[in-house]
Amino acid sequence: MKRALLIALTVALTSCGGSESKPAGPAIAKNPVSVRGWILDVEGGGAGAEKTIETEAARLTQLFQSTNIWVENAPFVSGGVAETGAFILLDVPPGNVTISFNAPGAQTAHLTLQNIPGNADVLIPGVLLKPNGSTVSNPAGIRVRLPRKIDAPRPTGAKAIVAGHEVAVMEEPLNAFNDRRDYPEAGGLRTVATYK
Repeated sequence: MKRALLIALTVALTSCGGSESKPAGPAIAKNPVSVRGWILDVEGGGAGAEKTIETEAARLTQLFQSTNIWVENAPFVSGGVAETGAFILLDVPPGNVTISFNAPGAQTAHLTLQNIPGNADVLIPGVLLKPNGSTVSNPAGIRVRLPRKIDAPRPTGAKAIVAGHEVAVMEEPLNAFNDRRDYPEAGGLRTVATYK
């Protein structure tokens, strides 16, 4: 009797433990992408009648501090928006993704990326947020680059689509990626005051 019970228990335990199941839901990408850039403004973004360098700087700083950023269906992405308007997103999954912004006057503005290869660094300069959309002020400045052990940049022949613009995917030397995890210098910002 004891022997039959031991055999039955052994059979039951071995039949339960043999299969491994994957957890449901999103997972961290094995070849994540970094996405960097800066926000210029929100379309129709509340500039008052008294528009001076000081009031614009204060308005933009407040706007950028109030802006949230996230990647749809990718809960493991880290990053944010600096008070200069520069943004960075790390651990973005490759392929097709939608980046969303929530800013005053542009709740849930979207920016889409398509055909982004793994391990790429994407730079998007001058994003203008709109309700439910966005545009890029300088599409020629968009970069999609891959780190490689090479001496000079070279095209891969692949194309990515960033905010509706087709961009050539470039391979670049590893030493060109020192800034990959840093907020970019936000272009187009005016200085409040210059002292000599």
